[in-house]
Amino acid sequence: MYDIRFGYVNDDLNKEEPNVMHIDLNSCFATIEQQANPHLRGRPVGVTNRISPACCMVALSYEAKFRGAKVGMRFDEVKAMIPDLIVVETDPPKYHYAYEKLMAIMKSYSPKVQMKSIDEGIVDFHGTRNNINNRSLEDIGYEMKDRLRQDLGCWMKCNIGIAPNRFLAKLAAGFNKPDGLTVIDHNNLEDKYRSLKLTDLPGIANRFEARLNRRGIDSPIDFLNAPPRVLKKYVFQSIIGIHWHQRMRGYEVDDVQTNLGNVGRQHVFNVRTKDERELVKRFSYLCYTTAKKLRYNEVMAKGIYVYLGFKDGDSWYKRHLFKEPFGDDRKLFENAMLIFNQRPKDKIISMASITCYHLHKAEQTNMQLELFHDRLKDEVITETIDDINEVFGNQTIMMATALGAHGVVKQKVPFGSTKYLELLCRQN
Repeated sequence: MYDIRFGYVNDDLNKEEPNVMHIDLNSCFATIEQQANPHLRGRPVGVTNRISPACCMVALSYEAKFRGAKVGMRFDEVKAMIPDLIVVETDPPKYHYAYEKLMAIMKSYSPKVQMKSIDEGIVDFHGTRNNINNRSLEDIGYEMKDRLRQDLGCWMKCNIGIAPNRFLAKLAAGFNKPDGLTVIDHNNLEDKYRSLKLTDLPGIANRFEARLNRRGIDSPIDFLNAPPRVLKKYVFQSIIGIHWHQRMRGYEVDDVQTNLGNVGRQHVFNVRTKDERELVKRFSYLCYTTAKKLRYNEVMAKGIYVYLGFKDGDSWYKRHLFKEPFGDDRKLFENAMLIFNQRPKDKIISMASITCYHLHKAEQTNMQLELFHDRLKDEVITETIDDINEVFGNQTIMMATALGAHGVVKQKVPFGSTKYLELLCRQN
């Protein structure tokens, strides 16, 4: 057995029966748009947070991908490549509905479900196989596909990977797209690795590939056969090397919970201006929505980091750690403006972001807050405003400085995370 505390590693492949399933909705946002609008089916579709020549594609239909388009490309680049491209703006309530349906299907088979993003989820069947009468996970996978089409529509497809650990299950879900189902275990693991490049492995991008190459590891098979000492001491130069040695063999090292590190918002200006009223309006709205995220996560912050990008290509940033924690709209805005007002005033802003850090659980600050009557009163007012907005709509009561910004500072759909999907749908 592998035990990180004592440094034991297992050089054998994990021969355990695959009990982890990774589900990946194919071209999630674009496919949902095609499902919702039959006129889009079979046609190249791009999805973006805001339609403009410089916007980026956050999702593409397979019809667009087959013609060379890639997620992250600019709208004008894709349009030049695919003149008949149809572009639509993101519609969070649609994606939230699909997310809820997918999660309900997954939870009906096992209580051990974790959504990794809006379009990807993991079902862990360890200790829960009796819930499915010990049926094979392949049968369950095909049944899930059928239920997805029944619940969401005939155009919905997903890839499913089944393996002994999360890493290999995600790798398996990448084969035979779209609508594939692949099982990886100790019997076919090496054959699957031989068909791939290093950068095909989840978590291995160009930087890690270069590290591996420097030690003569040029393929997944080389990676599999690399001694744990080499990976730990020379390639990754940390315990991460041992994790990779075990991960590649099918042992679980990724079933961990991570702590929330920071909370923030970013906005790319569609109108470039130095007008102070317009800048403050938009920046104020970033503060307003960031404060809502803090309260949604039941945390308060002490630090604020402001980053600005300018039209001429330059950038500016500044951070400050405050003595007292904050989580209400007014105090966050006041603190952030102390930083924002130190920016170069002669520059035209093209992008602004605010990040709150040094986070603490809200209940950890309550005893301190009770010493300050005004702070406690602010908390009561903030809770009351949140309750009113929950019932009557997100912008019923808000800071006057942010009025009018809701229509121009649009919330991006959190493609890589499910953390704020519920909050985003309540706001829209």
